[in-house]
This record gives sequence, structure tokens and C-alpha cells, in this order.
Amino acid sequence: MHTFHIPVMGTGFSADTPIRVAHFGISSVISIIDDLLLEKIRHYYCRRNDLPYRRISSADDDARARRITAYLDLVNEIVSGNFERLRRQPFFEDNDKQKYFELLPETSPLKKVWLRLLKMHEGPDQKALENELSQRMAPGSIDVNIMVKLDLPGTDSHGNPLGDEFSDAKSALRGYANSGLRSGIVFSAGINQTLFRYMSRFKDFYRDASGGIKKKIIIKVSDYRSALIQGRFLGKIGLEVSEFRIESGLNCGGHAFPANGNLLPCLLQEFKENRDQLAKEFHPLILRYYQKQGWAFPEAALNDRPLITVQGGIGTSGENLRLLQDFGMDRTGWASPFLLVPEATCVDAATREQLIRSGPQDLYLSNASPLGVPFNNLHNSGSDRWNRKKAREGRPGSACPRGLLAFDTEFTRTPICTASSRYQEMKLRQIDEMQLSAQEKERLRQEVEAKECLCQNLGNAALIELGMACEESAPQAICPGQNIAWFNRSYSLRQMVDHIYGRGPSLVSPDRPHMFAQEIIMNVDYLANLVDRCSDSPKAYKSLLAFKNNLESGMDLCLIIAHCRPYEAENLASIGPVVEQQKARLQAIFDEFEIQRLLRVPEPPDAEATAAVDNDAAGAGQSDCKKLSAVN
Repeated sequence: MHTFHIPVMGTGFSADTPIRVAHFGISSVISIIDDLLLEKIRHYYCRRNDLPYRRISSADDDARARRITAYLDLVNEIVSGNFERLRRQPFFEDNDKQKYFELLPETSPLKKVWLRLLKMHEGPDQKALENELSQRMAPGSIDVNIMVKLDLPGTDSHGNPLGDEFSDAKSALRGYANSGLRSGIVFSAGINQTLFRYMSRFKDFYRDASGGIKKKIIIKVSDYRSALIQGRFLGKIGLEVSEFRIESGLNCGGHAFPANGNLLPCLLQEFKENRDQLAKEFHPLILRYYQKQGWAFPEAALNDRPLITVQGGIGTSGENLRLLQDFGMDRTGWASPFLLVPEATCVDAATREQLIRSGPQDLYLSNASPLGVPFNNLHNSGSDRWNRKKAREGRPGSACPRGLLAFDTEFTRTPICTASSRYQEMKLRQIDEMQLSAQEKERLRQEVEAKECLCQNLGNAALIELGMACEESAPQAICPGQNIAWFNRSYSLRQMVDHIYGRGPSLVSPDRPHMFAQEIIMNVDYLANLVDRCSDSPKAYKSLLAFKNNLESGMDLCLIIAHCRPYEAENLASIGPVVEQQKARLQAIFDEFEIQRLLRVPEPPDAEATAAVDNDAAGAGQSDCKKLSAVN
């Protein structure tokens, strides 16, 4: 129905977004990695809707998958009920049905028919059109998300290991596959081949007799090569990718995955030029698999090609149009701005107010994630304050109640989380025993204590908002993209949707830098940090040089875009000055880096010293080897 969707946000912020907005035709994504959080929210919505609830405990068989299935089926039931009530409402009244059509983009065929209906006189033709419109209405999709790397082995309630199919990601996948949803599953944060193979056990991911796919596959990718690799792998087991979802490496919320300096416009251009090739690459593999299985593949589906969508840092209707029209994207994803829309996301009042007041200086790329991946963060969040308080009291770290990010084996045979008290106590003790300066020790301590318990704290804002937790005992982590700094109040759903489609005044200042300009700054910032921590190895230097070259190529393309005609509410004029400043800054960073490299390289010995060493070496025996090494 719409040309935008609401991507996954944390574990809790979009957990009930479909319940809030799907009946208006808006698609959104639920994270299904934290089954315990979803179980609590299921309890809340069962009570609220007078529906029966039976708790699924950890002692129950396949508890994780069953909790996820139960929650998704509940959301599906509530959304279906909300939508059917909306659909039965009369036309020509100020109600949610009217709001449904008013929210649609002006390009929507359905909206055009609705506008024609409004001009018709009463009679059988009008009634027939009303019935047709009501039948053509559809709710938004209830999509789900799995971070594929979060796939720790499953254990029973006593800690005993279970079979491979009970790992975290496979159990989550099974929970979705067993649900009644007809929607899509988003795979993010890398490739998990065993998880993809496991998906082939469920028929809902394949075409049915009518040619439809009940559960569609959406792959979040950082570049075209990744799309090819994953699409080919899935195609060999007959699985079709319905959508490739491109995300800016740094200009997004949550975990950030830098794309080696490849800026978003370059990635989009490559997809635009090669998108028809994607389907040609995958179709022969898929057909071969269907033939091997003895399944019929519908002829009409041979013309299908995957959707290409994009998300990360979009802030104005003009930028939205640039992505849709100039780069040929099928849809765009808007995440962080919806954190300020209470009708759409589940965020407690205190955290939302803090987001409203936040400026660029309050939003930063942190080391808070136990995954060791850069993580978009908010200074002085509830989780940040909680962490610092515990460190001051000499009790750093978390009790690690979820264990979803327990990957470290530095001190233990069984993986533990680097945000846990257990890990941090051992690591801090190790740092204390190191032969380092007090300044260096303090730096290392801060790195250890920066890790936050994202498993639990990312869900606390939702529990507080739903009245299921108290702010004092439930520190809230939040992971907005830096784009949110330009949105400075709470908005209604209508205001945000109108902003996306360019209806009415823009919600952000005209001085806001273009999303492409902001992405350039973020990448130069990130590269400067890499340079500061770079080792002297040739491989590390080569990697930095590739990042720099990619950045410069991307900036050249951005300059070409800057000379295009801007769409309304698109600050193309901000790109040129940013490119000029950041190119100069980039060169200065590398000039200084080269100087430091030269200073670190030992000077070759002079001619006299070399001759002396050669003379000594001529008569040196085995016992003189150490002496010669010392001279060299």
C-alpha cells in the first residue's frame, strides 16, 4: 500500500508496531531474537484484548520457538481484527477508514480510485465502487527480523546442550515458520549457511500450487556482491529472495556495519545498473531445484524479480524521491524518526523526551555492543547512566540474564558476554596486572566498562511504556541513527507519513545536511578512528588505502548528484561544501599517517656501521649470532 516501511528497531521499539499501524496498510518489522521479551508483551496484549493466555515456560519443550510462534500468531490475530473493523467502517465519514486512504501516497492507484469515489453522486455506481475499494484494501505486512550471527547453541532448562536445530537463530526461524503469518523474514548482519539450509525444511518458503509464497525471504545487504552470493546460495536450494534491502553502513540506527568506504550512492548505482541481472542469475538455479524435487514452477513467476529497497538516514521527502526515482528503488525504510511517533513505536516517555532534546553532539557511534561491532548510541541514556553508576560502585557489568550475546572465550571454556559482570571482573583484574602506564590502563578499563547489556536493556523501554517494568530498575538502552537529531518533537502518525510524502511543511530544518553529505562525514570520522588504531602491517595499510580510495570515488559521485536539480525539501546544496571539506580532511589524515609511518620505520645503518658488521660476521661463529642480531 505504501512506498515506505518501518524497519526493525532494537528488540522492543518495533515489537508491537504492526499492532499500532498495520491496519493502516503500513508494513513494519519485529525482532524475534528475544523470545522472553515477546512472551511478556504477549501477556500484556492478551490481557488488554481479553484473550486467553497460557505462559510458555523455559521447562516446556521447544520453548523459544513456541513463544515466538505464539506471539506472532497473537499479533496476526489482533492486526486482522483491527483491519476488519476498519474495513467495515463507512465511507464519507471522519473515521479510521478515511485516515487509511488519506495516508496513502498520491501515486497509489487505490487512492486515485478513492478520490474518484469522493466526487461521485449517490447511487448503485457509487455503492459498487465502495465495495470494490473495501475489497482491495489490505493491511501492512507483519515482517520479522533475525540477526543471523546470533545463533548460539540451545540448552534445556538445566543447561544441557540440545540438538543443532535448537540453536538461537534456528529456533527463532522455526517459530516464524510455524506461525500463521503471510509475510517476510529479514535476515541481517551477515551470512549463516546452516540457517539458510535449515529454512529449506519449511514448505512455506517455497511457491505453492497457486504460485504464491506464504513466507518471503528478505536479505539485508551492504553491497551488490553480497546480494549475488546470498541469492546464489539460496537459489541452489530452490529459495527465492523476494527483496534485497540495502542499508547505509554507518548512517543508520542500531549496529553499524561499515562498507569499507563504499558510500550509499555508489551501492545504489550498482544495483540500479545490474538489478535485471539478479533474477537471471538466480532463476536457473531455482528451476533446477524444483525439477529435482518434482515440483511445478509457475510460468508467470519466471518474470518475477526481487524488489530493491533502501534504508538508513533518510530525512526528507526530497531525499525519499531521489532514492525512488533517480535510483529506481521500490521502497524506502524510515526507522529512527518513528521513535518520536508514539502511535507507531513502543518507547517510554523519558527516553522519547531525551531523544527529542538530543542534538548531534548527543548521538555517537559507540563500542557498547558486546558483539564488537560499532553501535549507534545516545549519551546519558538510562543504560549508560546505569553502567557508569555500577562501575563507580565497583560492581561493573551485568548479571547477563539473557545470554544472547555470549560469544567470548578469553577466560572461560563456555562462551560468556563481554558486558557481563563475570567477564568484566576478570578482564579488569588482568588489566590491573599489566605493565602499562596508568593512562593506558584507564583507557582499557573504559573500553571494558563501555559494554552494555543490550539483550535486556534494549527491551526495557518497551516494558516501561507498557507498564510492565519500572524505570528505576530497568535501564533503557536506545540505538537511534544520528539523523534523529534533526527531529525535535513528538509527532502523530499522520504528520510523519505526510512528511515522508512531502505533504505540507517539512518537519526538519532546511539547513539539515543531505543524507549523502552526512554519510560522507560519518565515514571520514570512522576512517580517522581506524587510522588512530592502525597497526604497522602492510595488510592494515592496504585496507586503509582501499577505504580511502572508495570514499574518494563516492565523493566524486556525490558531486555529480549535487549538480542535479533538487527535489523539494532536498538540500543538495549542502553536498558540495561537505565534499570539499572532507576531501581536504581525508588528505590531511593520510598525510599525517604517512609521516607517522616513516617515523616508526627504523633508519638503515650507515656505511661504516654496515662494514663493521660485515667484518665481524665474516669470522663469527654460532655463538656470535645473538650479538649480530642486536647490532642489526
